[in-house]
Amino acid sequence: MKLIGLTGGIGAGKSTVSAELANRGAVIVDADAITRELQQPGEPVFEAIVERFGTGIVAPDGALDRQALADIVFNDKAALAELNMLTHPAVGKAIAERVAAETGTDHVVVLDVPLMVESGMYAVAGLIVVDCPPDEAVRRLVTYRDMSEADARARMARQASREERLAKADFVVDNSGAPEALDEQIERVWAWIEGLEHGPS
Repeated sequence: MKLIGLTGGIGAGKSTVSAELANRGAVIVDADAITRELQQPGEPVFEAIVERFGTGIVAPDGALDRQALADIVFNDKAALAELNMLTHPAVGKAIAERVAAETGTDHVVVLDVPLMVESGMYAVAGLIVVDCPPDEAVRRLVTYRDMSEADARARMARQASREERLAKADFVVDNSGAPEALDEQIERVWAWIEGLEHGPS
């Protein structure tokens, strides 16, 4: 197993890079997707979140109203810390289980974790950082994800700075341009991955 980290600030385009690596055969362990799975109705994490934050964060269909929850926690540092305490241990356990399932294989396993730099808890063979200027990231979030500019900037402020991420990067994917400009960089990053020594296995 070759374990690779993938991270980037919100709006940088990390999910696009992740999908392209999957197309090339990588096994993706997606922290955001795992979080969504664990926050489905009936899951213990969902029940704990509703117990703490109330039924106002439950949508009419019974699912978690993510925007309502975000409106609470991204303006309240203590509430965000509580949400993380309810969510992160279960997510970390699920990530560890999925990585363990790949042990002994020759797969490229990509840990797609938005807060990888902040957590510092994953031993990877190399870290890819998807980068774009903050103003461009905000524009994308407002245009394509229907966020307000204030919400986008508040979320960005909760993450590591661009400089902190770049300082930890082993490979930087510059996603400041048009989507088609990514193709050549994806080929380069895949060649770089193939040239790395195998990580923990």
